[in-house]
Amino acid sequence: MTDSEALGEGVVLDELLRAAAADEAGALWRLTGAERQLDANVVRLRPGASVAEHVEPDLDVLVLGIAGQGTLRCGGVAHALEPGVLRLLPRGAARGVSAGPEGVVYLTVHRRRPGMAIRPRP
Repeated sequence: MTDSEALGEGVVLDELLRAAAADEAGALWRLTGAERQLDANVVRLRPGASVAEHVEPDLDVLVLGIAGQGTLRCGGVAHALEPGVLRLLPRGAARGVSAGPEGVVYLTVHRRRPGMAIRPRP
């Protein structure tokens, strides 16, 4: 195993944000690789944009604010989403995100979903 394999995949956030086009939104970065156990994404929402409230029945999700400001709703409660704020969104809880006037950038981390597979009938 090489040093880079031992350390795993990563990104320098300041460089990622500088390199992204000013109007680029959605997942700016994500973990890749077939053997990983986690999924992680750096997500940017444009000013005023939102992720509609939804329920994730199977996965707990950690959310970390990186840049800008927004509101993270979880279980009917609104929380500030700003740099340095870390929240756990428990599975089964309704959640949604809305960006403030400058937009918001945040990291999500959760257990990786297994890929779809065709299996014989039991």
